[in-house]
Amino acid sequence: MMLAKSLQKIKPSYIREILSVANSPDIISLAGGLPDEATFPLALMQESLSNLSTMSSLFQYGTTAGYAPLLDYFRECYQLPSAHDGIVCTGSQQGLDLIARAFINPTDKVVMEAPSYLGAIQVFGLAQANIESVSQQTDGPNLKELEAFFAKKDVVLFYAVPDFHNPTGVCWSLEVRQKVGQLCQQYDVTLIEDAPYRELRFSGDELPLASSFCPDHSLLLRSFSKIATPGIRLGLVTGRSDWIAPLNKVKQAADLHSSTPMQAVLLDLLQHNEFTHHLEKIRHLYQTRYEALIKSITQNLPSYCHVNTVNGGMFVWLLLPKCNVDALAKSALENGVAVVPSSVFYQDNNAASALRLNFTNANTEELNDAIKRLAKVIKQHCEIK
Repeated sequence: MMLAKSLQKIKPSYIREILSVANSPDIISLAGGLPDEATFPLALMQESLSNLSTMSSLFQYGTTAGYAPLLDYFRECYQLPSAHDGIVCTGSQQGLDLIARAFINPTDKVVMEAPSYLGAIQVFGLAQANIESVSQQTDGPNLKELEAFFAKKDVVLFYAVPDFHNPTGVCWSLEVRQKVGQLCQQYDVTLIEDAPYRELRFSGDELPLASSFCPDHSLLLRSFSKIATPGIRLGLVTGRSDWIAPLNKVKQAADLHSSTPMQAVLLDLLQHNEFTHHLEKIRHLYQTRYEALIKSITQNLPSYCHVNTVNGGMFVWLLLPKCNVDALAKSALENGVAVVPSSVFYQDNNAASALRLNFTNANTEELNDAIKRLAKVIKQHCEIK
């Protein structure tokens, strides 16, 4: 059979492809957005996992929208408006796919920040959307560029990661969140807010969700991979009930429903009296590793390398002088450190020369060793004359 034309245009995920290599014992990986396995709250999940064998009803077919007690918990916990609803997905990545299949027609315009999350680029590419890129600043998207796109009256969705953006780690300011909400309402554009890292803030004050400033012009994606475990594959989409209903229909055709036993385990975990402490430990660990990474970068990398500071999340963005970042990343792998080149996060060839570095899945000694290895490679590929 011939591949579908939409799939022929999609590049495989560099990050997913490199993971098998990056997991080799002689490689220190700063590539994947992996939480540290030592932080998985398996002890808090032990009782609920053990009890599954006595709850045969959880292993029957379930409702597409999700396990009812879990949805009730989300409605109360997130204080959903009465006209809003939620649907549990097999990871927030599936939620994004459901949105694309429910609301995007071929050639529809979708605006994304540049750089942007690779998984979203793939999803919208498969939907055959026309992706427009808005440049990113230190406090969020360039608002003048964003409004210029919206003013053309042909933008369907604006996809963004306002809290600890993937790949740059940028966190939108309050003013940007308010303005984006106002623009989405003014120009009737739907904001797709992806919030997988929101709970990983380790310094500074939590800001309101961007979608809270345009609740009827937005859909919110949440993930439980970063605060529970990736393997449970559970996420959540919330928004207007008349927008969640089509997602329900698409999910019926996709996988009927996400794992009900895992949804029951997640509910028990979220309600566990030690879960808040678990989150605090994760944040403290990741802050320690982030600070170790920044210190090592400052001490070991050439002065022409610039890294952004972050208040949470899983990534920093290392800006380099103009160079072939793909060749640099390949050389880094040959020298025992895996990183992700900036080129994979852009739709066009206008990528900044940069590397995305993850700080959550390597300990402080490994982070320091990785930067020392990376320093040698950078000096070879970014020689300033």
